[in-house]
Amino acid sequence: MGRLIDGICRVLEAGIALLLAVMVVLVFGNVVLRYGFNSGITVSEEVSRWMFIWLTFLGAVIALKERGHLGVDMLVGKLPAWGKKVCLVVSQVLMLYIVVLLCKGSWDQAVINLDVTAPVTGAPMAIVYAAGIVFSVLAAVIIALDLWRLLSGRLTEDELVMVQESEEAVQMKQILDQADAADAADLGSTGRRA
Repeated sequence: MGRLIDGICRVLEAGIALLLAVMVVLVFGNVVLRYGFNSGITVSEEVSRWMFIWLTFLGAVIALKERGHLGVDMLVGKLPAWGKKVCLVVSQVLMLYIVVLLCKGSWDQAVINLDVTAPVTGAPMAIVYAAGIVFSVLAAVIIALDLWRLLSGRLTEDELVMVQESEEAVQMKQILDQADAADAADLGSTGRRA
């Protein structure tokens, strides 16, 4: 199941790159046409906005899988292993509940807006709300898999805190880990010389 999720995330990453490239071409092309030739691409703003919505939701799936979402782990990080497990179970169950609510709301909005067309493209507005459905289904699978791994005892103690404090804190931890490894290597080489 982990390989399947990894494969899906690789496809999502490629899709995000494609969406971003098309957005850049549409927006930049529209700016050049507007200021250089006093014309423009009429669908550029609408399609770019939709692509940005999809890019955001698909990126959130990848961040969830890679545990890249920011959070505060000051309290949870100091708990013993059983405390971390309890907090993780509670948070995973709450996230599953929220994802189910998001899926239901997105589905309801997609159904309501199936016959509503966008002003420029004429495409159904349900396309916008489908991003919430795709996100919630994929997120529910990832969360449920993590919860199952926790309950079956397959998570290591390092994996019990599934958030990052901040990018700076992560970078600082990596720097300190590298310094510790270098110090250990220096001690090992000094011990061999003596």
